[in-house]
Amino acid sequence: MNKTNIEAKLKGNMAFEMEINGHKVVTDATAENGGNGYGPSPKALLLAGLIGCSGIDIMLITGKMRLDIEDVNVDVEAETRDEDPKIYNYIKLVYKFKGKNLPYDKLERAVKLSMDKYCGVAAMLNKAVPINYEIQIIEE
Repeated sequence: MNKTNIEAKLKGNMAFEMEINGHKVVTDATAENGGNGYGPSPKALLLAGLIGCSGIDIMLITGKMRLDIEDVNVDVEAETRDEDPKIYNYIKLVYKFKGKNLPYDKLERAVKLSMDKYCGVAAMLNKAVPINYEIQIIEE
């Protein structure tokens, strides 16, 4: 079983610096919320974690499928409710694949496998908020 240990230190006001496997990450609140904006909000990092987790899965899966993907961009939209705790009402991911002759059905299978089976971040978030996705192919 793997364990994750993260050390966080207050860096002033509301900003925290974390050491994650040798990488430093800073989170902070926006100025409107009393912070200084020294880093992204923790909830934004959660979304970034979802993109990274599913993106890694998708690249591994499409690599095994021998798809010639030239580039991938992922956009995420998440609406936050007004009441506390300010959780997301929904999360929507848009995967934009660039390449020649990319088969939609294989890309859809790769994304579905990631979101439904392999991505631990998606599995955890799906218990709290609906996650939807869209696939776009950009032909060269």
